[in-house]
Amino acid sequence: MLARSLRSLPVLTFAASLFFAAPLVVAEEASGVDFDRQIRPILSRNCFQCHGPDEHARQAGLRLDLKSGALAGGDSGEATIVPGDPAASELVLRINATDDDVVMPPPDANNQPTAEEKALIARWIGEGAAWEPHWAFVAPRRPALPDVKRTDWTRDELDRFVLARLERERTAPSAEADRRTLLRRVTFDLTGLPPTPQEVADFLADESPQAYEKVVDRLLATTRYAERMTLEWLDAARYADTHGYHEDYHRDMWPWRDWVIQAFNENMPFDQFATEQIAGDLIPNRTNRQLVATGFCRNHGITASGISEEYRVEYALDRARTTATVFLGLTMGCAQCHDHKYDPISQRDFYRFFAYFNTVSDRGVENGEGNMRPRAPVVPQRMQSKLDQDRQRAAELKAQLAAKRDEAVARMASWEAGLGDRKNWQPNVSDGLAVHVDFDTLSDGQVAVTGSDAASANVAHIAVEGAAVTFEGQDGAAFKFDGTTRITSDLARLNRAASFSLAAWVRPEGDAVILGRTNEAESYRGYDLVIDGGRLSLRLASAWTINAVGVLAKDKLPLGEWSHIVATYDGSGLARGVKLYVNGERQEVEARYDRLKGDFEVDMPLEIGHRHGKFGFRGGMDDLRIYRRAISATEVQQLAGRDPIGPLLAIAPDERTEKQSAALREYYLAHVDPNYGSIQAEHRRLEQSVREEIARLPSVMVMDEMKDPRDTFVLVRGQYDQHGERVEVGTPDVLPPLAEDAPQNRLGLARWLVDPSHPLTSRVTVNRLWQIAFGTGLVKTSEDFGIQGERPSHPELLDYLSIEFVESGWDVKAMMKRLVMSATYRQSSVASREQMRSDPENRLLGRGPRYRLPAEMIRDNALFVSGLLVEKIGGPSVKPYQPPGLWVEISNRGYVQDKGEKLYRRSMYTYWKRAVPPPNLAALDAPNRETCTVRRQRTNTPLMALVLLNDPTFVEASRALAERVMLEGDASTEARIAGLYRRVLAREPLEVEGQILGRIFARQLDVYQNDESAAKELLSVGESPRNGELDLAEHAAWTCVASTVLNLDEAVSKE
Repeated sequence: MLARSLRSLPVLTFAASLFFAAPLVVAEEASGVDFDRQIRPILSRNCFQCHGPDEHARQAGLRLDLKSGALAGGDSGEATIVPGDPAASELVLRINATDDDVVMPPPDANNQPTAEEKALIARWIGEGAAWEPHWAFVAPRRPALPDVKRTDWTRDELDRFVLARLERERTAPSAEADRRTLLRRVTFDLTGLPPTPQEVADFLADESPQAYEKVVDRLLATTRYAERMTLEWLDAARYADTHGYHEDYHRDMWPWRDWVIQAFNENMPFDQFATEQIAGDLIPNRTNRQLVATGFCRNHGITASGISEEYRVEYALDRARTTATVFLGLTMGCAQCHDHKYDPISQRDFYRFFAYFNTVSDRGVENGEGNMRPRAPVVPQRMQSKLDQDRQRAAELKAQLAAKRDEAVARMASWEAGLGDRKNWQPNVSDGLAVHVDFDTLSDGQVAVTGSDAASANVAHIAVEGAAVTFEGQDGAAFKFDGTTRITSDLARLNRAASFSLAAWVRPEGDAVILGRTNEAESYRGYDLVIDGGRLSLRLASAWTINAVGVLAKDKLPLGEWSHIVATYDGSGLARGVKLYVNGERQEVEARYDRLKGDFEVDMPLEIGHRHGKFGFRGGMDDLRIYRRAISATEVQQLAGRDPIGPLLAIAPDERTEKQSAALREYYLAHVDPNYGSIQAEHRRLEQSVREEIARLPSVMVMDEMKDPRDTFVLVRGQYDQHGERVEVGTPDVLPPLAEDAPQNRLGLARWLVDPSHPLTSRVTVNRLWQIAFGTGLVKTSEDFGIQGERPSHPELLDYLSIEFVESGWDVKAMMKRLVMSATYRQSSVASREQMRSDPENRLLGRGPRYRLPAEMIRDNALFVSGLLVEKIGGPSVKPYQPPGLWVEISNRGYVQDKGEKLYRRSMYTYWKRAVPPPNLAALDAPNRETCTVRRQRTNTPLMALVLLNDPTFVEASRALAERVMLEGDASTEARIAGLYRRVLAREPLEVEGQILGRIFARQLDVYQNDESAAKELLSVGESPRNGELDLAEHAAWTCVASTVLNLDEAVSKE
């Protein structure tokens, strides 16, 4: 039907009538129709789905999102648009057709243009069909300041843009808000908390012209400002304390949150702020802080089950989508499966952008708790210098070792000559020997023990529980275990960062524990060396199996025969850091688990031959040794009696092969030469000290570029395993290209994003800063600056602020100050009937912002005014009150509520479980943080009031607030109601308000005087102690009044 010509007279007549009527419909557009503002939205909404950027969905060969496509026409051969001649334009004919088989859009389409829109299209074509690129894809240009009549009203140049629009609309700005309202508004906006009564009094008393500016400067200088700004960024970065998906395991990304707080506190320039989070790991000579910043890219969810590659791809997709939303304001993810339906972003564009994030060495499925690799320790500044010194010293020692090798080799000949009869030479493996039980000495149910740990603890013998029987072993006496016998001590406390070796001769009769220190009650936290399925296994667990390393030899140990076993660990926390040996031969191993993130040090005794009264060892054991280092393969062979050095010494030096000479030389350097050996020992101790220091630090998941980047392909229909065209990294064609000398990685991408000429980043960022201050951005759809997004209400103002922002050095704090200092911001939020009729959403900015506070601010406000808020900065997330059983419904792990001050921290520190977000905050529209959110939804449901009235946090806050006003002095009802209003609303109550609350107090006092148990029940909510000197019924009644005030619409709104 699209090919069918529409040259029928009725249609022509109707189209012509629309064209000639158009000036009457849009008479106010004297300057002509604006394509980008008026026409493109109509085409996008009604036509682009079938005739837009997506070539796979495009019908009839017609493309209307490009000028060339619209002028060329489609398969019908008719001219879709004939500039200057709407009557000859197929577009006008089709949208006005009355035949259902011909009209476009089809009758069953979701969207249909209105009569006014059809007329506007006809008029635009009649004016010549001027075509402009989408405003957001053109770099901002500094506009001229508009002329305005009321110059006395403006306080900042930005006000002139607002006032000019108001004057064009023949309306006026609102009067300035009263000082109390303004102080409460700006204090919430800049700190997320209300002003104190004293701060209100001080502001009212300061009559200087700079009074308000002094308040703004004071607020911007507080750490509260940094916390408030961070809250917005946590939504955008989809921060949470769990992995999400099925198991929703715990993670520790709070150090990244602390980095954000510190960045805002230091007023880090936004271009640096963005660059470090996207590519801090790639910055030359990057610091630990810059590496931590890349946690932004790792805040996505992580699954515990599924197809690993599928989810690895999903994580990279998430990074690409999030980066595009946060910094570009584009819905680029819509091009994951096909070309974007509306914006000029092809699927190929998307996967070139995706390629920047597809070269990280992470895995898809991670079935465990904690932070997944790649991860990095978070090094405090006070420790960084010491670590740097230790690393420098370790590097110096390593250089000394290399320099002394040649010197030591010359002394080796003298050592050999002094050995005499090589057959009598005995190896010595004693360096680092912490525990040695040779089982040769048994008396009074105890066996002798030696080694550095025993000496430090002043222990010479350890007790045997059960039968103590010895027999002839491999080297003197051996100990016989019958499955019930065990030997315990408090020796060999080992940890994740410390290298160690476990060695013994064993003659097992079946599976059993050889030795270990574990705690069954802590998910088998600890370490143990076991025989599992006949095979030697070393297990290191912070929590078995979700936070552990488990390595198993592939070959079985012979039963009833002596075997020498050794397990070494290098302190890396990795399965590859474990080596197993049997009879001196290194074993091929299977890494069953390789996700150790926490420590495995445990407050339980060392047990030999048993574990918690279970898995008893049956058979013989001899010469048990524990070293506080990973012994070498040569030393392992020596302990196994194989002595690879003695036979080498028996070979004349000139007859040895190069391999034999090298092996002997390495042994001599490590164990004989005093200079080399002492330096090597110091180097080893220093490296272990550094590892142990780092192991005690918190970690954060970070970005880590692969040395050999994986290939990236366009994924057909977005399917992870359906590879299409291979692509390289790149940015969308509709946007400016990277600089020619830019690195082709995330660092190049980050620098491209913050290039001053970039059309989007500064606009998107300034828009969200405006959204913080005014509740709605100049572009309302702050997540979508594309063609389907809403155009800016004040486009010249947005461009002006964007350029000012960049020229200020991307100074966020300076921009926030400009916004809140403006006359636009300071207007009263009281709306007249005319304003509500003509501009219900305040898009003209003719009045001040008024809307419900974010969930976190509502909770923090209650804690703050009640005196309960604990203002501690940063640290791990906390678990305040929550209805019991919620977590168990979703996962198998219950919620363990915190105690003490952790119950009263700011809400931004509340533990965020993706599957079960904090219920009181979720009820108040907090997002679940599963995906990036840059604009919260605001709803209004009865559930919100129920939370404010019944949630323990708010009931306890009401009790504490009541207590504060009862203890302030004046005991009159009127004074206490005034005290409540001053703390909660920063104003005095109206007479009628005082009367209503007075009646509520009297009624509730009567209730509680006649029902002491009800009063006790109410006042027992919450863990903070109640002042027992206050009258029970009176305190309960005032608690009800305080709750009423905290529930007022004004209390939970920014006025």
